[in-house]
Amino acid sequence: MINQKVLIVDDDENIAELIALYLNKECFDTKISADGRTGVEDFKTWNPDLVLLDIMLPVMDGYQVCREIRSLSQVPIIMLSAKGEVFDKVLGLELGADDYLAKPFDTKELVARVKANLRRKKIEDINNPADDDAKIVAFPDLEVNLTNYSVKYKGEFVEMAPKEIELLYFLASSPNKVFTREQLLDNIWGYDFIGDTRTVDVHVKRVREKINDHEHWAINTVWGVGYKFETR
Repeated sequence: MINQKVLIVDDDENIAELIALYLNKECFDTKISADGRTGVEDFKTWNPDLVLLDIMLPVMDGYQVCREIRSLSQVPIIMLSAKGEVFDKVLGLELGADDYLAKPFDTKELVARVKANLRRKKIEDINNPADDDAKIVAFPDLEVNLTNYSVKYKGEFVEMAPKEIELLYFLASSPNKVFTREQLLDNIWGYDFIGDTRTVDVHVKRVREKINDHEHWAINTVWGVGYKFETR
């Protein structure tokens, strides 16, 4: 059986080697990149299954590295940082990160998050094979294409993070159906996502900022419950 590969992009040698040690014990192959630019190059050449990405990096910070990787692949990205403020976490998720873990972290939790994100990616790949029919939902002035991860609003493509697109597609695929925050968290991030329902609120807010409500449809809040994509 071929071991799954985890790229560790962190300029703190001690932390990077500790992470590698614990992942190696769990039969993962690891590679360490000490700066952002090297991380991007190693990603291109080594083709990892998951990336552990620090934010405060020399040469190129973690946010830019995340953008670069997201332009190439949907591989899971877990951001690691001593910056534990909500703004930093939100920004990382908006740029396409799948998960976020603040330093100092428990190594067992880190390993659990790595495994959870890889399991979720495997399930997504099974449910969405490459040769599957295009997954598109369309409404007046809105087209959400989950096959190529694109959103077109009023004839123009709108830049969105992968999880924002998945959230919009999920809601729009069941118009007028109300979903709780917990249901959205389970379906978009996975039942074993280690996070809270504020993640859903943040992503809904970002989607609303990028596409305004339309006379024929809108993403509405159902107070005390969750959200729905309402058609009129």
